[in-house]
Amino acid sequence: MGKKRKVLDVESLVESIVDAILDKKGKEVTSLEIGKLPNSVCDYFIICHADSTTQVHAIAENVEVKVKDNLNEKVWKSAGYDNSIWVVLDYVNVVVHIFQTEWRTFYKIEELWADAHAKLYTDEPASELVKPKTRAKKLAK
Repeated sequence: MGKKRKVLDVESLVESIVDAILDKKGKEVTSLEIGKLPNSVCDYFIICHADSTTQVHAIAENVEVKVKDNLNEKVWKSAGYDNSIWVVLDYVNVVVHIFQTEWRTFYKIEELWADAHAKLYTDEPASELVKPKTRAKKLAK
């Protein structure tokens, strides 16, 4: 009988994926915790976008490489590399969506799963972040 495979810690997988996306300057990196919602297909969606198909492709490749290097985990299924306007990487419990900017706006996945707990990630120092409501008030003045 073969060795039992160690169960992967989902939070470590999410962290590794997010780091890989930020390494390649993915924009508006967001995780949606959908596992507790009815009819969910996995535990997390991680969503980001990029301005070009070249960057979408680079982000997706970096995610695959970093997750393999850090956690020794291979992507189960992938799709979208052909045109790189929307690449999906399926790690069973975590599904990564990497869009070209206008396609993320068109499909609005965050709105489809609006009941999910969402978390926005950035690699900028916390002191430079402006909360959306604060920014809106400043712009209104």
